Amino acid sequence: MSWLGTKPLSLQRQLLILSMGFASGLPLALTGTTLQAWLVSSGINIKTVGLFAAIGIPYTWKFLWSPFMDKYYIPKIGRRKTWLLLTQVSLLFSINWLSTLSPTTDISQFSMVALCIAFFSASQDIVIDAYRTDILTAPERGMGSAMAVLGYRLAMLLSGAGGLMLASLYGFHTTYQVMSIIMVLIICISLLSPEPITSQPKQNNYSFITPITEFIKRPYASYFLLLVVIYKLSDALAGSLTTAFLIQGVHFSLIEVGAVNKGVGLAATLLGAFIGGALMTRINLYRSLFYFGVLQALATLSFALLAHQGHHAGLMIVSVFLENFTSGMGTAALSALLMSLCHHEFSATQFALLSALTAIGRVYLAPVAGIIVANTGWVNFFLISTIAALPGLMIIWFIRQQLIRLSSSSFSDSIHSKTT
Repeated sequence: MSWLGTKPLSLQRQLLILSMGFASGLPLALTGTTLQAWLVSSGINIKTVGLFAAIGIPYTWKFLWSPFMDKYYIPKIGRRKTWLLLTQVSLLFSINWLSTLSPTTDISQFSMVALCIAFFSASQDIVIDAYRTDILTAPERGMGSAMAVLGYRLAMLLSGAGGLMLASLYGFHTTYQVMSIIMVLIICISLLSPEPITSQPKQNNYSFITPITEFIKRPYASYFLLLVVIYKLSDALAGSLTTAFLIQGVHFSLIEVGAVNKGVGLAATLLGAFIGGALMTRINLYRSLFYFGVLQALATLSFALLAHQGHHAGLMIVSVFLENFTSGMGTAALSALLMSLCHHEFSATQFALLSALTAIGRVYLAPVAGIIVANTGWVNFFLISTIAALPGLMIIWFIRQQLIRLSSSSFSDSIHSKTT
C-alpha cells in the first residue's frame, strides 16, 4: 500500500482516481449517443430509437441494489475490488457481445444486451463512487473530484465523439470491439489497484434501511439532504434549456452551438473542476460550496444579459464558458460533500442514494423550465434561475459550522462513529 503515499494529493492516488473516472465514463456513450447513431444509421424508425432512451433507467435506480454491494463480497479479493472486477468483466463481455449483433436482424436481443451494459455500468458507478469515498482523505476530496471529472469526460469523449469517428471509418461493430479491448486495459488497472483500507461491515444483518437510518440519526441530517438536492438547482434549471435558448432564443446555428458547447464547454468544465479542486486544498468545504455556488449563480445571470442583448457571438462564448467553468467548480465541491457525508461501512449505498438526490433537479425541472420560458420570456427565466441559487446558499450559511468541521477527517470519522 505504500505506493499510495500518505501526503495529501499524492500523484499516484490522483492518477488512480483518474483511471476510475475514465472507467466510469466509457460505457455511458455506448448506450447513449453512439448507440443512437448506430440505430439511426441502420435505418431503425425514430419511435424505436426514442424507446432506447429507457436503457438509461438503471442509472437512476442503482441505489436499490447498492446495499448488496456493501454487504456481500469475496474476503480474499476485498469488498470494493470484488464488485469492481465483476462489473468490469461483465461490461467487457456485454460490449463485445453487442459488437456481434445488428439492430436490423434482432432488435430484441440487441436492446437486451444494451440494457445489460447500462446495468453493469450503473453498478460499476456504485463501486467506483464508494472506492473514491473510501480511499480519499478530506484534504484530497476536492482535487480527487476534479481528477474523476477529467477521467469521466475524457472517456465520454473517446466513446462518444471518438466512437462516431471510428464508426464512420470502420463501422459500429469494430467500434464496439475496440471499446471492449479498452475495457481489458481498465480491468488490468483494477487488478493492480489496492483495496481501500476501511472498516469492514460490523452488522451481519443490515439491510437497505440500515444505511438510511445511520444517516438520518446524524445532527443536521435533514439540512444536508436538502442541500444535496438544491445546491445545483440554479445550474440545473438554466442548463435544461441552454441549447434551446442559444438556437431559438438568440438564433445561433447548430454548428455554432455544437462547436462552442463541445469545444469551449468541455474545456471550461475540466478547467473549472481542476481549479475548484485546487482551491479546495486551501479553503474549507464551507467556503468552497458557498463561493462556488455564488459563481454558478453569476454565470447563470450572464445568460440573462445575453438574452437581453440578443445575437452576440462574443457574449455567447463568454456565457457558455462561465456556465461550464463554474459548473465544474460546483461539481467538485458537491462531490467532495457527498464523500464527506458517507460512512465507510455504507459508502456504496449512501453515495448511490445521495447521487440520486443530486439528479432530481436535472431530471424533473425540464418541463417546469419550458413553462417558465413560455410565460415569462428568456430574460426572466434566467433571472429566476439565478434566484433559485439563494435557498442553497442560505442553507450553506446556516450549517456553516458543521461544514467547516466536516472538512476534517477526524471530525467526519467521529460523527460517523457516534451514529453506529
